[in-house]
Amino acid sequence: MTSGWARRRTRVRGLLPRCALAVLVALTTAPAAAAAKEPTPGLSQSIAADQPLATGRAELGAGHIDLGPRYVNDRWTLLIHDGTQAQPVWRDPDETVLRVSDAALQTVPDDPAYAFLGVDAGKQVYVVPQVQNPDVVWLGWNTQDPRVMQSIDRGVTLSLLGVDGPGTLTTYLQSGNFAAPEPLWRSVEPKAQPFWAEVNTHTHANWVFTAPGVYLIAVQVSANLIGGETVSATRMLRFAVGDGTSVDEAYAATADVPGSAEQASPASDRAEDGKPAGESTTLLLAVMVALTVLLATGLVLLLLRGRRAKRQAEREGGTSLSGGDR
Repeated sequence: MTSGWARRRTRVRGLLPRCALAVLVALTTAPAAAAAKEPTPGLSQSIAADQPLATGRAELGAGHIDLGPRYVNDRWTLLIHDGTQAQPVWRDPDETVLRVSDAALQTVPDDPAYAFLGVDAGKQVYVVPQVQNPDVVWLGWNTQDPRVMQSIDRGVTLSLLGVDGPGTLTTYLQSGNFAAPEPLWRSVEPKAQPFWAEVNTHTHANWVFTAPGVYLIAVQVSANLIGGETVSATRMLRFAVGDGTSVDEAYAATADVPGSAEQASPASDRAEDGKPAGESTTLLLAVMVALTVLLATGLVLLLLRGRRAKRQAEREGGTSLSGGDR
């Protein structure tokens, strides 16, 4: 009996470190917010959580503007961050026209590196430049809204879904050290074109329009949240390219391209019901803590049962020896 108790006690003692290790691994591998990345060098900015959403129509033809994800009434969406005024605001793409004036006209260089534009060298195109020109709207994107940074897992995906206009659109990056251009979006491509933007990113690019007129551009922003959900929204951007293109025409334009209405994900709908993004992470941690408590309680009960069994075995052994003496 005593040797049996010793074996049980050894098994219990061996179980304790293994259980503790399992709990430690579970807790340390729980989902957590990714570390924020630094903004693109030379484009440092921060966005306050309380920056308002402006109402009413606006034509933006110069100054600093970004596309960016944000929550509006707990719904994930894509907005325009308007930094053209002293107090920056967010704007609804449906109520905003981005004006690309004739000041944006540039000549396509005679360089095979720019063949991806699909335009003959020497012809003029409208360019929203990567480096700011004070006479031209300066358009980029950011992932710097505070709630967005707290909720997304590492970054977002920005996708071009379609373009309707009199010419083509090409968006590309080019570093200042004579590096080759890096195309991101080309409207001549028939499929969606995604690229990745890390959390706390602020980037500007070159936007090339080959002809004046109204352009409707469907852009989707999607992300995985640290709580495990996936969110996505598609919005239509409106451009009036060229001085002769009217803003009214841009507002009135419609197109049969994806993104004519915002697409909200199921996770966004859940957020509207009052469940904040990332709630599932808190729930998971609570469940893990409860399991840890139950495990510890079970181990204590097992030890107590073992001690009672030992005492009973010792009493039975003593009785047996007394009977043998008689």
